[in-house]
Amino acid sequence: MTALYARAPGKVNLSLFVGAPRADGLHPLVSVVQAVTVADELTLAPAAAGATGDEVVCPGVDGPNLAGAALAAFRAATGWDGPPQRLEILKRVPIAAGMGGGSADAAAALRLAARAAGGAPAALLHELAVALGADVPSLLAPGRVLMSGAGEHVDVLPAPASFGLVIVPSGHALSTPAVYAEFDRGSTARAPGELAQRAAAARAGEPPPPVNDLQDAARTLYPPIDAVLADVRAAGAHTAMVSGSGPTVFGLFDDVAAARAAAGVLAARHPGAVAAEPADAAYAEVRAA
Repeated sequence: MTALYARAPGKVNLSLFVGAPRADGLHPLVSVVQAVTVADELTLAPAAAGATGDEVVCPGVDGPNLAGAALAAFRAATGWDGPPQRLEILKRVPIAAGMGGGSADAAAALRLAARAAGGAPAALLHELAVALGADVPSLLAPGRVLMSGAGEHVDVLPAPASFGLVIVPSGHALSTPAVYAEFDRGSTARAPGELAQRAAAARAGEPPPPVNDLQDAARTLYPPIDAVLADVRAAGAHTAMVSGSGPTVFGLFDDVAAARAAAGVLAARHPGAVAAEPADAAYAEVRAA
């Protein structure tokens, strides 16, 4: 089998509204999710002779990997009995940073496995993605989507006009469960009716309001976020927000050139600052390595 390659774009949440926990403990949410060109790179190829199972190689990330769980789930659901695979992941998306890097890798692993197996129904891939994690379904076909429920409902939204972003990662990691717990302690959850209205507005094409209900919780747990938000605004961003559960901060610019210039300015104080653009499904398509 030919080796296969795919990018796994990270994401930013252009808006994120959060409700009170459901009976299953998950938070209902409504979020406009935008995939970006800060992306991990994955290669799937047959494992070395003698391998007894699939393996995931991801330098810098220890322990179980969600992409490995995606491969195992795909085999179990489809009965695919292809030879053991070696999945190599080159990390570009910050880890535990609110950009869905692990979820993006899992989504890309599903796309790669489907190609290697000769195809799989989109509905099945979505079902597997839902079981893997809240952000995985929104990254199966990267682009701009509306995520609702607890992440299990995904509506594709029209591609945006070109714009630029600056992504400013942090050396600090935030646990998503810890951020949600802080949200539950200190923030007012959105009522079900408001969540439904926000979802309907997004489906109708209204621009996503720059609101992240988890931002204050992330700021409480990691106060240096405030200085980063101020620096991104000072660099010219018309909007500066925390992505998801943080602590990554991103800024929005009218064009990519302005974002690149701002990233150059910000790099003096924030060495990881990088310019990015919206990514789409073509950017993440599976191809021969």
